[in-house]
Amino acid sequence: MENKLKVYKSDRFDLQDASYLSLFLYPNSIQIFTKDENENTICIHSYHSLNSDSLEKLILTDPLLRADIPAKIYLHSPYFALVPGVLYQPGKEAIYLEFAGKTLDNPFYFNTALDSNNLQVLSGISGKLFRTLSARFSELSFHHGSVSFLSYLFKERFNLIGQEILIYFFDGNMYSAAFTAQELSIFNIFEINSLEDILKYLLILVKQLEYNRNLVRISVFNEPDPKGINEEWGKSYFNNFRMIQASANQSYTHGFKNLKHLSLFEVNWQFV
Repeated sequence: MENKLKVYKSDRFDLQDASYLSLFLYPNSIQIFTKDENENTICIHSYHSLNSDSLEKLILTDPLLRADIPAKIYLHSPYFALVPGVLYQPGKEAIYLEFAGKTLDNPFYFNTALDSNNLQVLSGISGKLFRTLSARFSELSFHHGSVSFLSYLFKERFNLIGQEILIYFFDGNMYSAAFTAQELSIFNIFEINSLEDILKYLLILVKQLEYNRNLVRISVFNEPDPKGINEEWGKSYFNNFRMIQASANQSYTHGFKNLKHLSLFEVNWQFV
């Protein structure tokens, strides 16, 4: 595992200053952000070519995960559902997630309220993974990984135009959100393997929502380098296409370098 680890840290990093950690479980990577009592990130451990199946061993070896501090878990997974707040009923998670994918073994469900409780983001993990994490951390909270991206979009909603599609790429996947007249119309996750896949899903969204290709604005966060996407490519299909970065609600202690190489939305913005 050591050769898959990249470390980003303050030049004054001391694990004793750690107050809690945020653990982002991506499909093919694990990102561990350690925060101090002032909510500043003091160290990041970034593991590539690993996923949640590797956690049981990683918990025993990674010094950040071995620290006796609370943990917030963010699971980036296709297994999720959005439910309007007024319709959400606790205990009905299995019904809401019925079409989200393969049923989990002995699942542990969790939800996060967004947009002033107008939206609930539901997801779940297997009972085995829940037991692994619960055995290690005495204080835990769980969220679907999309809540950081969605919470940012809701914050920015009044800066959106009438027809807007916003994309975040990660680990061969993309979250796609469409806002019509500043209201969320669609949110989903797609697996992508090529530029053609990206264009296909964008055109499907435009057609489904009856957007005008000359008017709709496409905003892309975190350039997926292997795909070669850029503004020149985007503007060859859409008049209003841009590559942007999220504004920041995250702060870092002195000495962090090369964070842009992580290409993570959560480097700038996290749901807190």
